[in-house]
Amino acid sequence: MEIDMIFKIAAIGILVAVLNQLLCRAGRDEQAMMVTLAGLVFALCIVIQEISRLFDLIRKLFWM
Repeated sequence: MEIDMIFKIAAIGILVAVLNQLLCRAGRDEQAMMVTLAGLVFALCIVIQEISRLFDLIRKLFWM
């Protein structure tokens, strides 16, 4: 696992947290929720790609 992936997910989390707080303070709770959900989906896509690479590596290891 690369350290870059952890930094990317942390940066997404920080950005989403800041945007969420700004939107909540401005009274736009629905947009804050959408930003939070979009950040979660984006982070999950990164994790799913890494899991896919792990499964490909395991498959290549045992089936060759």
